[in-house]
Amino acid sequence: QVQLVESGGGLVQAGGSLRLSCAASGRTFNSYAVGWFRQSPGKEREFVAGIRWLSSTTYYADSVKGRFTISRDDAKNTVYLQMNLVKPEDAAVYYCAATAVTPDYSGRIYITNIGSYDYWGQGTQVTVSS
Repeated sequence: QVQLVESGGGLVQAGGSLRLSCAASGRTFNSYAVGWFRQSPGKEREFVAGIRWLSSTTYYADSVKGRFTISRDDAKNTVYLQMNLVKPEDAAVYYCAATAVTPDYSGRIYITNIGSYDYWGQGTQVTVSS
């Protein structure tokens, strides 16, 4: 059973930085992708960033491209989301999620689709002060 545990959320000033962590356990993740999603009150959960574990190929939503960086640490089985130049509109609950990838299901359309993900963490709150 895959388990995902997020941490690192909190209060950050607009323009500041924050790093979220997603600790994964339960299996080897070489054939998986991990994504970060976020949801703010009254809005649907949306894709933020994703990474294919084996190749480290990354994907970003246009709204965070150039400001956020997703990465992974093999030794710690952890995926990070480095958030820089944070904006008030980045405030949300951030979730990490995992999905198995195959040669036919591994491209951008698949990785950025919330419906592709089978395993979810409990979420971590990011609050932005202006």
